[in-house]
Amino acid sequence: MPKSISEHLPNVAWFSRRIIVTVVGCGGTGAQVALALPYLHQALLADGHQYGLRVFLVDGDTITETNCVRQPFARSEIGLYKAVVLIHRLNLFWGLDWEAVPHFVKWGQDLPDSDFLISCVDTRAARATLARIVSLKSRTFRYWLDAGNTSDRGQFVLGQPLRRDHKDREKRLPCVHELFPSIIHARADQRDRLPACSAAEAIALQEPYLNSTLANHMLALLARLFRHGRIHYHGGFINLATGYVSSLPVNPAIWARMRKAAEKERRRLK
Repeated sequence: MPKSISEHLPNVAWFSRRIIVTVVGCGGTGAQVALALPYLHQALLADGHQYGLRVFLVDGDTITETNCVRQPFARSEIGLYKAVVLIHRLNLFWGLDWEAVPHFVKWGQDLPDSDFLISCVDTRAARATLARIVSLKSRTFRYWLDAGNTSDRGQFVLGQPLRRDHKDREKRLPCVHELFPSIIHARADQRDRLPACSAAEAIALQEPYLNSTLANHMLALLARLFRHGRIHYHGGFINLATGYVSSLPVNPAIWARMRKAAEKERRRLK
């Protein structure tokens, strides 16, 4: 029977250096996460942290006319890299030295080692690539916070990547693909509707405030981890159609049930 645990306490000396955060994907949710990260940085400094955050934004996508509807981009920025535009905006306004990485992630060397890898990607194939990279024994990613959404609902899961040279630990937070295998099953992308090609369709396909709601919940979780040194939940599920929000508790018994269901799902996906 899984050991009873109700909270997660990170064993990381964060107060002795800058906390490295890498955001992959600067679209709907990723852009909102990027724009909100300076507030977390400022909160850390005000709370006594000497160094705050060091942030990398990674995305090889460029701005299109449709992006100017529900993403924080202007028509004058069409054709520019999303990551570069956002980083310049943040650095100029906040006086930061954060960095843009304007390319898509294909290999492990495409990402800097990070305390927190935050993924806000559009496809299962992209998420599968990240799941492979965070598990490489040659790399160091302490946590992986993944977010995904449909038209009116979304989810986020904070996990600790399990590397092949380490045994599983009871207290380790499971990552999103361990609990929901279909989220990295690339063939399922074919069943999903492609991104909207017009502004009107973009609005019709997704609730306007879903991305910012999801981003705020994600960063609120990180803020509690940094400021209080512990968390009792490591993810959540948001439904704007019903107004219902539920958390994913730190609870090995719940993880065991979810892993059992996940194993059945894996067999169906083969």
